[in-house]
Amino acid sequence: MADRVHPRDDSPPSSQTAPLHESNNNSESEKPGLPQPGTYVVQIPKDQVYRVPPPENASRYENYTRRKPRRSCCRRCLCWFLGIVTSLIILTAIAAGVFYLVVRPESPNYSVESIAFKGFNVSTTSSTISPEIDVAVRAENPNRKIGIYYEPDSSVSVFYTDIQLCDGVLPAFYQPTKNVTELETALKGSGIKLTSAVRNGLVDAQSQGKVALRLHLKAPIRIKVGSIKTWKITVKVNCDLTVDKLNAQAKIVSKDCDYDVDPW
Repeated sequence: MADRVHPRDDSPPSSQTAPLHESNNNSESEKPGLPQPGTYVVQIPKDQVYRVPPPENASRYENYTRRKPRRSCCRRCLCWFLGIVTSLIILTAIAAGVFYLVVRPESPNYSVESIAFKGFNVSTTSSTISPEIDVAVRAENPNRKIGIYYEPDSSVSVFYTDIQLCDGVLPAFYQPTKNVTELETALKGSGIKLTSAVRNGLVDAQSQGKVALRLHLKAPIRIKVGSIKTWKITVKVNCDLTVDKLNAQAKIVSKDCDYDVDPW
């Protein structure tokens, strides 16, 4: 659309009174919508008002137009990433559900079947002892489709209060499905120092036929399902035991075992 320019009236004002017909013309020119004398009216197409920023905002507009594609690209990448993670979670849940329905895994059970003490004479005046303890641990695998490999580097320890009396290891072996195995291990301690308070406590506990002990067992295992073996998983067994005496004829009065699994 062409621009219309009205020139400004630079003629000097007349001191004479304008005729009546001229005043009528001036009143008509001052009607709303008509340009006033001495002004400019510039008309710009509407589409240019939105597309062309003013000079002071030109650089800001250019930066904005440059950043927009980057943001949209980042959003698309984020959407793809979230979609992949969600799909993996769903597939993992489905696989775990199918594995549970097919294999029906059950937790193994552990308990202490017997315990015997050697060189545990607390009636002597010596402040150190070197006890030996023979322990039989019962391991039950109730699963029909899961075998258990007991790996080396296991550990077994027996404590009285916070004093470690002796320690040892379990034999490495493979336990098949639906199997119960009794593991016998010999634990040894050397130069265990007992305070007079601890020694008196052991004497009193034996006289009452209730010596409280605690057994800690840690064993790395691998689970076998079919021909597949897992990575090493650590089984931790804790048993609270009460025995009547500290000799080879000791009997277990009470026992309470629980276990935990460290999958990594």
